[in-house]
Amino acid sequence: MPVSFPPALDLFLDLLRCPTCRTHRLHPDHGALRCPVGHTFDIARHGYTGLLTGTRATSGDDAAMVQARDRFLSTGAYAPVRDIAARLAADAVPERGTVVDVGCGTGYYLAGVLDRLPGARGLGLDTSVRALRSAARAHDRAAAVTWDVFRPFPLADAAADVVLDVFAPRNPAEFHRVLRPAGRLIVVRPTGRHLAELRGRVPAMVTVDPAKEQRLHRALNPFFEVAVTEQVEYSVSLAGPDALDLVAMTPSARHVSRADLTEGGVLPDQVTVSVLATAYRPR
Repeated sequence: MPVSFPPALDLFLDLLRCPTCRTHRLHPDHGALRCPVGHTFDIARHGYTGLLTGTRATSGDDAAMVQARDRFLSTGAYAPVRDIAARLAADAVPERGTVVDVGCGTGYYLAGVLDRLPGARGLGLDTSVRALRSAARAHDRAAAVTWDVFRPFPLADAAADVVLDVFAPRNPAEFHRVLRPAGRLIVVRPTGRHLAELRGRVPAMVTVDPAKEQRLHRALNPFFEVAVTEQVEYSVSLAGPDALDLVAMTPSARHVSRADLTEGGVLPDQVTVSVLATAYRPR
């Protein structure tokens, strides 16, 4: 059965570049993208495009993590986090702009930005094909491709008005290369108080390094300067299944068993959500 060409992907053909050649544009060809030299990249029936070649990254979310994230985010518990990312993005660009979400996961935050910018197009990059199945359906103006944040992006120089990075790894040099001079990098990351109640009950959960903020600014400083930083902090009430999903959707899921969480009422019924959101301008 032939794979239909995702309409949102057509919006990005002018900006995508062959990840093998690094210079040639890609064009649709019988359920795939192909460059003039002949490098071919399949379009999955789920709607995302597989551009990641060679040795694949191993840190992408698996099916259980993606399902847990979909369920938890559907509760609206992280809606204020999505709202601040969308507002900072909307403040930085006109409605008709290009948004690249690096480490996009299921596309939840990218969809929030596009809802705020009715004329914008969005491209999500992630290593997890399971997450990209959701990201490819997250918004009718969002395309999704497999990619590793630590490799040079398959995008033209100065392609994006906004690079969005929410709870994701960072590649400052590539962020700078693909951003237009008047563009903005939006970085959302946890503070030390984020999910503190949960981490206090589940010692095996991944903690927030106190030096993380200093390392972030040291890494970005050669390429970017801070335009504005805002903090979002609030409490969220958790039902039992929601608390389980909150653990299961994070990298902590690899270190904590479900049995450990369900025995003895270990999970809290309320947690603090605490993040910093910064808009950076390119130097």
